[in-house]
Amino acid sequence: MKKIFVFPLLLLLLSCYDVARDCRDFKTGTYQSEITIKDVKHQTTSIRTDSMVIETYKGKTDTASIRWVNDCEYVMRKLHPKTMAEQKAITIRILTTSKNSYTFEFGAVGNDEKQRGTAILIEK
Repeated sequence: MKKIFVFPLLLLLLSCYDVARDCRDFKTGTYQSEITIKDVKHQTTSIRTDSMVIETYKGKTDTASIRWVNDCEYVMRKLHPKTMAEQKAITIRILTTSKNSYTFEFGAVGNDEKQRGTAILIEK
């Protein structure tokens, strides 16, 4: 009988837990991002301002414009796409933050398939 009362109380307490997200601290700066695709880790270095981002991946540098939707979400579009896939805008949403890093999810705008990664602030 006690289990019947404990379970709803536990469920109520867990539903009140709020994940820390102070995204304003991560709008600009230099970041080292890491994502895993099919068990392979990929690292990118990004320099982000309020309106653009310069990314370096495997020795290649690319520039994209960004438009902030809110403090924790922005849309990125490459300035010089070379393929049809690169022409698609990417939405990036910050899920959780810590002192010098954040977890994010990203995917093509309009596509329900999302991937996750972690970014570490290198320089503000």
